[in-house]
Amino acid sequence: MADHDPAHLETWRAEVRAWLASVASPKAEEVFEWGVGDPRLQIFLSMSHEEEVAYLDRVRDYRRHRFDAGYGAISLPEEFGGAGLPSVYSVAFADEEREYAVPPSSEIISVTTGLVGAAVSVFGTPEQRERFARAFLRTDLLCCQLFSEPGAGSDLAGLSTKAVRDGDDWVISGQKIWSSNAQFSEYGFLLARTNPDVVKQAGITAFLVPMDAEGVEIRPIRQMSGPSTFNEVFFDGARVPDALRIGDVDAGWKVAQATLGFERSSSGSGHRRKGGTAADLVALAQHLGLSGDPVTRQELADVYIRTSLHAAMVAKVARATASGDKPGPAGSLGKLVASDNLVRIGECASHLLGSALVADTGAWGEFAWSEHVLGAPGYRLAGGTDEIQRNIISERVLGLPAEHRADRAPFSQLAKS
Repeated sequence: MADHDPAHLETWRAEVRAWLASVASPKAEEVFEWGVGDPRLQIFLSMSHEEEVAYLDRVRDYRRHRFDAGYGAISLPEEFGGAGLPSVYSVAFADEEREYAVPPSSEIISVTTGLVGAAVSVFGTPEQRERFARAFLRTDLLCCQLFSEPGAGSDLAGLSTKAVRDGDDWVISGQKIWSSNAQFSEYGFLLARTNPDVVKQAGITAFLVPMDAEGVEIRPIRQMSGPSTFNEVFFDGARVPDALRIGDVDAGWKVAQATLGFERSSSGSGHRRKGGTAADLVALAQHLGLSGDPVTRQELADVYIRTSLHAAMVAKVARATASGDKPGPAGSLGKLVASDNLVRIGECASHLLGSALVADTGAWGEFAWSEHVLGAPGYRLAGGTDEIQRNIISERVLGLPAEHRADRAPFSQLAKS
């Protein structure tokens, strides 16, 4: 269905609402009352291993029901196991889903269903699709993303983890980092260098790696905000059969680019609230008796304006996606504003609280802001650093001259320099 019939979309929306009502309750209106409940100021969830397993079990149970009802891969073409509907249907489903108390998603669920499941469906062999695509899209299996490295984060094409062919296997050596929920994943979606004698983008291949394979070691990274959401993963001669290679040899950059692009068309947002908001800051200022202070009011107004601008950007991207257009480099604006505003919210809370931010007085809703302040800088790195976003905006949106690139030589020559 290249375009959509508005009448059909409305009928489909009604079917979605009926299905959601059969599996979840309507979301209750949130009524904020100072001193009641959880302040919910964490940016990164802090849970024990057992709590996170139980949390993921709840999400996976819902996602399986959603997939079985036909809403698990709405925009993926039918030949790849999806519903084959235009992107506007994915946006419509997300709108309807937000009205119901369904389990909020997590990073590993989004990566498994929205990125890896779609990538295997499109680039995998018929055998791989049969074995993995449905299992990933339905969350019967979880798959973490093994892209970033200590020396190749925003410059992903500069990765140095090696995969060397040995008969029907590939022998993998190297390190990945910032792998969300790798400890809960059955597989990892890995990019490795298979040809160092070509330009860096041309010598990369994609693989599915069993996370329990010999030679694979997962080490949690303790964040300064408390939890261990991320991991580093080491490969010491891990052997992966060629049957788990996704796409052609040395064509992994194409697979990676497409995989990251699938994120915009995965059905349902499922995003939970992250950290404190402008409304939370206003309530804090009122609680502290500082809402009449001119400097405080100016900071609150600045955060409110930026929050409104970000909401407008998100709405614009949603409209573009619904019409079948790609947000393109302009999407970097929304990411940059979002991460910057999280930090600004934390700075404003710090100014309001002073020493109460670092010394727990037992007062409700005060020391909890430390979780926001410690977590906010992480979003300046996740999904592309602020500096990379600014480069994209300057070069591809504003049309400014591109930075000089000195990495056009074969990767092996770059690595020696």
